[in-house]
Amino acid sequence: MLAYLLTAKERISGFAEGFMTFFNEFKVMYGVEIFFFFLLIYFVSKILRENDATKLMLGYWIILLVGGAMTLFADNIWGDSFINSTFFLAYVILVSSIMLILFNVEVKKTLWDVHSSQKSHMEKVSGGNTEIRSSADTERCISNVIKALQNMSKNNVGALIVLSKGSLPKQVLQSGVVIEAEISTQLIEGIFFPKAPLHDGATIIHGHKIQAAGCFLPLTQKTTYPKEYGTRHRAAIGITEVANVISLVVSEETGIISIVKQGNVTRYADYDMLVDALKDYYWQEMPLTDKRRGGAR
Repeated sequence: MLAYLLTAKERISGFAEGFMTFFNEFKVMYGVEIFFFFLLIYFVSKILRENDATKLMLGYWIILLVGGAMTLFADNIWGDSFINSTFFLAYVILVSSIMLILFNVEVKKTLWDVHSSQKSHMEKVSGGNTEIRSSADTERCISNVIKALQNMSKNNVGALIVLSKGSLPKQVLQSGVVIEAEISTQLIEGIFFPKAPLHDGATIIHGHKIQAAGCFLPLTQKTTYPKEYGTRHRAAIGITEVANVISLVVSEETGIISIVKQGNVTRYADYDMLVDALKDYYWQEMPLTDKRRGGAR
């Protein structure tokens, strides 16, 4: 035991000496490597934290620390400190890659999300222009969307509406027809009328406006969903897996209304559930003054 402690002490001492030597002979390339090394760890930790995987994030850090301890205290495997450090770097990259593969959907979502500036925030609030909207306008939009969904549900008219927060990739918007019109029940129902040219695609709502219609969305690649989910439902799920949006779907076969958030489908959505979903959306879009005026949900 004493011999082991002495050996450990020697290794720590050797590590300290090597640490000082590293800084004495520091090169710019070392700084670049360290930067990307910690950037990788930060990105993986951020993905885990944002997806409520705190326990997994703790396990990730423990694995990295164990790998570092093994590199420090284990026998010199290759007989060369440079090779040992390279081995540890490869170990970190491997572990981080495994974590990113496990959360590949969340990674795509993070990469696709647009970190908006103050200007784009104002566009979110107003649905594309800089005019501040009141809570009354928001209530009108919510009412019009719900009425359209319920009317289409009664008539078994298929529909797919995406509530965007400005994070959709431009390819999605470019795949459809730009409308930039005020939200109304009649316009939504007209878009999804079975013989209308845009009824097969998705309609994008951004703030208080219908931004585009007839848009094509990425389909989910998961096979765990029920077989009765057709292309419309798979598209509604797929877009929520890669972008921070909410999808509202009306089944053409059954008239069932579904709410999709982050790949999770809530079927048989009634009036109250639709109100909650739309208020959740507009609550994040409204200015602080309108939130206070409208009161808590």
